[in-house]
Amino acid sequence: MLLSSRPTASLLLAIVCLAAAHSLVSTAVADDWPHWMGPERDNVWREEGLLEEFPEGGPEVVWRTPTAGGYAGPAVADGRVFVADFVTEGDYTAANFERKALVGAERVRCLDQTTGKLLWEHESAVEYAISYPAGPRCTPAVDGDHVYTLGAEGHLFCFEAATGKVVWERHLPTDYKTKPALWGYAAPPLIDGDKLITLAGGEGSHVVALDKATGKELWRSLTAPEQGYSPPTIIEAGGSRQLILLRPDAVSSVDPETGEEHWSVPYQATGGSIIMAPLQMGEHLYAAGYQDQSLLLKLAADKPAAEVVWRNRRKQAVSPVNVQPIIVGDILYGMGGGGSLAAVKLPEGRRLWDTPAPVSKRPLGTGTAFIVRQGESDRFWLFNENGELLIARLTPEGYEELDRAKILEPTNVAFGRDVVWCMPAFADQRMYVRNDKECVCVELAKE
Repeated sequence: MLLSSRPTASLLLAIVCLAAAHSLVSTAVADDWPHWMGPERDNVWREEGLLEEFPEGGPEVVWRTPTAGGYAGPAVADGRVFVADFVTEGDYTAANFERKALVGAERVRCLDQTTGKLLWEHESAVEYAISYPAGPRCTPAVDGDHVYTLGAEGHLFCFEAATGKVVWERHLPTDYKTKPALWGYAAPPLIDGDKLITLAGGEGSHVVALDKATGKELWRSLTAPEQGYSPPTIIEAGGSRQLILLRPDAVSSVDPETGEEHWSVPYQATGGSIIMAPLQMGEHLYAAGYQDQSLLLKLAADKPAAEVVWRNRRKQAVSPVNVQPIIVGDILYGMGGGGSLAAVKLPEGRRLWDTPAPVSKRPLGTGTAFIVRQGESDRFWLFNENGELLIARLTPEGYEELDRAKILEPTNVAFGRDVVWCMPAFADQRMYVRNDKECVCVELAKE
């Protein structure tokens, strides 16, 4: 029997429908959250089809997996969830600013994204001598077939993401003749092309670039009185890529390919506490920290250079302590030391509003709520230190809370209050977050 090589009309229609269906499936691929602040390192969740309000009783918890201590948020990529924690038999609660010796083991755990089942685990003995010694601070960074982790005492690892096999490892305090800052290594490393860029500390090695495949040093740059906690950040300005480093004593720009310094502007962080990553808004760069130490710079258009626009706008600016602010258009939204969420118009530095009551209810001290924008909308997801997830609308006109649901119990203590300090991951229309006892996956898709 001979078959005609010319397709029939019905066959053509079937092929067209199949191709269209394949196209729809291809474009519906779920996003990952492979490192700190998400795929584009900007705290924007670009998936669609998300809840507009929580169902009665709160969103569904898809799975729960036991986890030990730590502040590091999860990373989600290629069907896996990576969580770093610290196992100890000692008491990890400590007085503020006290370096506490604590013996235990840091772990990197890989979980199945769908079930929460443990796929592999790496454990290494470590002795802490830092304040708030509950565990690691840095979100793992997934890049292709590898995952990179940085522990609180400076143990840096590259693993095979699928198996947990160690590809290379370094101990930054040993390699660079330094010691961890008071609150440990807390700045998530940055993957840039073939490089892993991380704060190291020590003379001439505030920041170092390593070959991400081998761990071999490519360059080192700058000296700071303490390495601080602000993550390395790359921007485009002055006709070039610039690596911006917010240090305890300066804001500096270096060439990310060589480490050569472009420019530096003095900045004085209170007690070495500088945590946020600098934020770019067009030709301006904003940085701020504890006790109203704020700074707005204007970036040159024709070369890597910067000049001060204003400093220390105590009542107008937002000086975040341990929550990354976000810029939408010319409005900065962030949480300052008082615990309220505020909006500031840039570049003038004019305070537009504060929340009438703290987004994170606490008896005293600094409240926190991690801030993630939903796509290009005015809707935001906020996870506060009480373990609550909030849906809110943020506009220049004000703050509108749309819904709130309890997700986790606070398992740590800070300034006399119970807290959970963890930056969530948002992927596959779900949220992944942990405290010091469990990591949970929460369903946030519309039915």
